[in-house]
Amino acid sequence: MIRTPLQVWGAPIVLGILTTIGLISALLGDGIWDAVSAVALGIPCVLGFWFSMRRTPTPRSAG
Repeated sequence: MIRTPLQVWGAPIVLGILTTIGLISALLGDGIWDAVSAVALGIPCVLGFWFSMRRTPTPRSAG
């Protein structure tokens, strides 16, 4: 199965952009910027936790 570069790198690029937005907004100020920072930095953390807790299917033996 051939995958395009967007299929391979799409999610890491989006997570990198979210992280960058979160870090920059944390530096900009208080109030709404803190909320933007918390959401933008929380999404990659939640996704990382979610995918680390997923179980991988056990391969079945042929026969």
